[in-house]
Amino acid sequence: MDEQLLRTISAAREDVLARIAAAAKSAGRDPASVRLVAVSKVQPPDRIEAMWAAGQRVFGENRVQEARERWSARREAGEDFELRLIGPLQTNKAREAVGFFDAIETLDRPKLAGALADAAAKLGRAPRLMVQVNTGEEDQKAGVFPREADAFIASVRTDYGLTPEGLMCIPPADEPAGPHFALLAKIAARNGLDQLSMGMSADFETGVMFGATSVRVGSALFGERKAH
Repeated sequence: MDEQLLRTISAAREDVLARIAAAAKSAGRDPASVRLVAVSKVQPPDRIEAMWAAGQRVFGENRVQEARERWSARREAGEDFELRLIGPLQTNKAREAVGFFDAIETLDRPKLAGALADAAAKLGRAPRLMVQVNTGEEDQKAGVFPREADAFIASVRTDYGLTPEGLMCIPPADEPAGPHFALLAKIAARNGLDQLSMGMSADFETGVMFGATSVRVGSALFGERKAH
């Protein structure tokens, strides 16, 4: 392994963890209550290997097939790590996702809830689930609109027999993240959900201040992504 790359990646991870801890302490929270999810999508293998060597064991992926190609060998070897799907999920990929991921953060429509429930029943495996809320009501983004969130969460529980553990959001890029995180926390609280996936490289400290239990960090850990 490239020792310089390992040093760079390790330093970046330590910096992010220190920033999470500082934000948590400022909010009167235990830093251990915030999970760092390293967003490994489209990262080259050497950066992934360096992040693994640095001790990171929770990773986020956007696509089922890419995740399988990247992580299947470690799964088959019995390595202990957590893999979270943080990108939109097509219903025809639901069974594959249920069989491979530890958590799916992008449940956002009834058809997908049905596909996930069916896959879980057939596979005898139930990854943890989060409902994605489109707090900015942006047409180009996935997620249930805030005004529909309560009814959707209730339906997920009663109609599909699923048990979501929390909520996820991606605020609009051109707006302050704080109000969106506050809204997500409010929706979660009134629905008895205690997990909040909110905050990325540019705003994870704000996410922690508003109660994030996990932050999804890519470029601040790995450097800028290299597209395929």
